[in-house]
Amino acid sequence: MTQNEASNSITQQQGDVRARLPFDDERDFTAADRGFLGTLDDPKICDEDGKVVWDASSYDFVVGDAPDTVNPSLWRQSKLVSKHGLFEVVPGLYQVRGLDLSVMSFVEGDSGVVVIDPLISKETAAAAMALYRRHRGDREIAAVLYTHSHIDHFGGVQGIVTQDQVDAGVEIIAPEGLVEHAVAENVYAGTAMARRAGYMFGAALPRGPKGAVGAGLGQTASTGEPTLLAPTLEITTTGQTHTVDGVEIRFQMAPGTEAPSEMHFYFSRYRALCMSENATHTLHNILTLRGAVVRDANVWSRYLTEAIEDFGQETDVMFASHHWPTWGTAEVIEFLGLQRDLYGYLHDQTLRMINQGFQGAEIAEQMQLPPALENAWHARGYYGSVSHNVKAIYQRYMGWFDGNPARLWPHPPKEQADRYVDAIGGVDRVVELAQAAFDSGDFRWAATLLDHAVFADPRNVAVKSLYADTLEQMGYGSENGPWRNFFLSGATELREGNFGTPTTTNAPAIQAQLTPEQLFDAIAITVDGPRAWDLDLAFDITVSDQNRSFRLTKPRLIALAGGDLDSDGVDVRGDVGVLKQLLSVLSPGNSAFEIVLP
Repeated sequence: MTQNEASNSITQQQGDVRARLPFDDERDFTAADRGFLGTLDDPKICDEDGKVVWDASSYDFVVGDAPDTVNPSLWRQSKLVSKHGLFEVVPGLYQVRGLDLSVMSFVEGDSGVVVIDPLISKETAAAAMALYRRHRGDREIAAVLYTHSHIDHFGGVQGIVTQDQVDAGVEIIAPEGLVEHAVAENVYAGTAMARRAGYMFGAALPRGPKGAVGAGLGQTASTGEPTLLAPTLEITTTGQTHTVDGVEIRFQMAPGTEAPSEMHFYFSRYRALCMSENATHTLHNILTLRGAVVRDANVWSRYLTEAIEDFGQETDVMFASHHWPTWGTAEVIEFLGLQRDLYGYLHDQTLRMINQGFQGAEIAEQMQLPPALENAWHARGYYGSVSHNVKAIYQRYMGWFDGNPARLWPHPPKEQADRYVDAIGGVDRVVELAQAAFDSGDFRWAATLLDHAVFADPRNVAVKSLYADTLEQMGYGSENGPWRNFFLSGATELREGNFGTPTTTNAPAIQAQLTPEQLFDAIAITVDGPRAWDLDLAFDITVSDQNRSFRLTKPRLIALAGGDLDSDGVDVRGDVGVLKQLLSVLSPGNSAFEIVLP
């Protein structure tokens, strides 16, 4: 694949970043190295077929000074996040970092261990568990805690615990509603989210200074088998306590923050506070670029205030589901206070400007953080960004329409592109203007012009070539990891073709947690409405292993939803043709839909 050097304007921008930010502050590097005990002998983690699902050594190139093809601030973050191994937080509390997108933590009890957030894939979770036991002994798992409903915090659970062990007494503890939200996100809109997540995490990018360097929150997502075990205990109330293996845990509910189902918790034995994913070493997403429901920055800020009030003075160390801990009571309170102020400031200032008549894109251009936040490394936009978070806050309160009637009913992208290109004077003229913008360093305008050009003439080699070069430069300049990955992934598809969806979250073990009602919802989502207009079908379905009132088991219903009519396990009384008519109008999602092309 052709990869260019950084342009003069990007090289100049990187120099400005080096001069503006406090790169001489290396406290994060000291914290990220603190307590290191060891790492894997082989940095490659494979599935049972020998396929590599995680390679910690693939980011070994992230050392030294940043090349001109990577924003120096993002390079600094990637140097920190790419550190991997087992770390002692305090005696009795440990973390495995750098073996997946997220962090897996271990809290030792009287004889066993409580595991927090078992990563994305069962293979990486198993490797993390083995690394912990190699250094700390073969402690039995007393409980698994899921901090929230995103897959990188529960997906690897069956790599460390079986359903039989859960049935025998291993607890699975989670915030109320976790399974419902987890399966809804991964199944209902899972196809579209997974396709966009391939862009967001740079799944198809080569790793290197001109490719993927990390996603800011973690390096990337593992590609093993995601799983799920249902909770045996749901936490419902702030102040609720529960004791596992002699260790008391005090909970704070935090729904509607980084995830719809989320909680923080405190271990008095270790004076340690887990903040889930609501206080990490980055500005997080109010709306993730892969797609999700918009989060509430105001509620997020309030729960951080509540955490300070409830736990701050009792806490010696704070850790989270990503990144490295923060030690010291004063330091923890300062960290949480700045994180609280970050989300609160973005929320309040966006609303102030909304009420002055500005729309999302205008507010995003005007928004400036105060110096206390601008110069705090953990408040910088490595995963979320000020720009797209401001637009998300606008969307939460005002929706997609900005009030201008000319923007109420525009043509869709392809038809709009045809008209713009014709008005400008044809594709060649658009390319000429885009080249001038590119040469002047105005890559945003070049990308806008070329977006129209490629939608008007998607086979035009010159258009796609310049468009790919433009997105590449935008990626090189991005401080935000997902922005870089989106830009470079778009360039990759323009040059090499559609790479589809390299990973999937719609796995059998997750589908198995769907209730029958959710399964029927999932089927309904795939019905092609126009093809079904004239159908009038009725079913009486009994899910035999769910005690509900064809007759079939839930696994057989999942297979049936996938179009399997022929296998045994369905007791049909009546006309099987009715069922065939339904299946004939189902239209499953397209995991390789186009993004940068029409």
